[in-house]
Amino acid sequence: MYDMKALYQAKSVKDAVALRLAHPEAQIIAGGSDVLVQMREGKRAGAEFISIQTLDEIRGVFLDADGTLRIGALTSFSHITRDPLIQKYINVLGEAVDQVGGPQIRNIGTIGGNTCNGVTSADSASTLHAWEAIVELTGPNGVRRQPIQDFYIKAGKVDLREGEIQTAILIPKESYRNFFGHYIKYAMRNAMDIATLGTSVNVRLSADKKTVERARVAFGVAGPVPLRAETAEKLAAGQPVSLELAERFAQAVKEDINPRDSWRAAKDFRLHIAVESAKRAFIESVKLAGGDL
Repeated sequence: MYDMKALYQAKSVKDAVALRLAHPEAQIIAGGSDVLVQMREGKRAGAEFISIQTLDEIRGVFLDADGTLRIGALTSFSHITRDPLIQKYINVLGEAVDQVGGPQIRNIGTIGGNTCNGVTSADSASTLHAWEAIVELTGPNGVRRQPIQDFYIKAGKVDLREGEIQTAILIPKESYRNFFGHYIKYAMRNAMDIATLGTSVNVRLSADKKTVERARVAFGVAGPVPLRAETAEKLAAGQPVSLELAERFAQAVKEDINPRDSWRAAKDFRLHIAVESAKRAFIESVKLAGGDL
C-alpha cells in the first residue's frame, strides 16, 4: 500500500539536518496528511522519507523574550486553534486553520507542512501573509529567517535550501500588537473543501477608534502564490473609519491580484469574491478593533 524505499527517523533538529544532507532526495514527512495520500495514489512510489514527527522541540506556541510569537513548525492546526496565546494575540489564525479539512486532518496536519507545500490555497497562508509572518529555517549554516512573502517562490515551490528544515513561524510583536483581523474562506462546500479564494484582513485603529492607522489584506488563490494587496493597504492608512472607506479599500485590491480561470471558478468570479470578501473582512476587523461602522 505504501511503496517507499526508506524511512529515516530524525532524533533532533540537528539530526534532521544531517539526514537531509546525507539523503538529499529524501522528503520530509511530519503529520503526513498530504504525503500519505499521495503515496497511496502511487505518486511517490519508491521515495525516501525523513520523519520529523517526534521532534517536540519544534512543537507548540510560545512567546520569545522580545515578544515574538513563535509557532513551532510541528504544531497541529487543532493545537493552534485552542492555544491561549493564539487566542489572545492572533485569534484569526486559529479561526483560519480551523477551516482546514475535517477534525482528523486538523489533529495531524501541521503549520509547517501547510506552508512548505507552497500551495496558494492553504488556509493558513493568507493570514500569515497579512500578519507579516517570518519563516524560521534551520540548516547546515545555522538558523535563517525569511519574510513569508519571500519564502513562496512559485506555485508549489518554496525557498527551502539544501539541508534545511522549517522550525518555526514567527509573528513579530509589532505585527500583532493592537491589530485585529478576520478571515473569510470561500469554498463550494462549508467543510472538507479547498478554498476557491481565501481573504485575510487586519487593522489597527487610532486610540479614539475613528481612524485606520494601518490595514493589511492578503489573499490565497488570487495568484500563483499567496499575496498582499498593498494598493488597498496604502489607501486605507490614515483614513477615517467609514463604510465608504471599506468600499474603496475593497475595490483597490483589484490592482494587485491576478486570479486565474480554473474548473473551480472563473477569474471574473474570483475577482468579484475578492472585492466582496475584502469589504466584509475589513468591516469585521474594524468592529473587532472597537470601531463603529
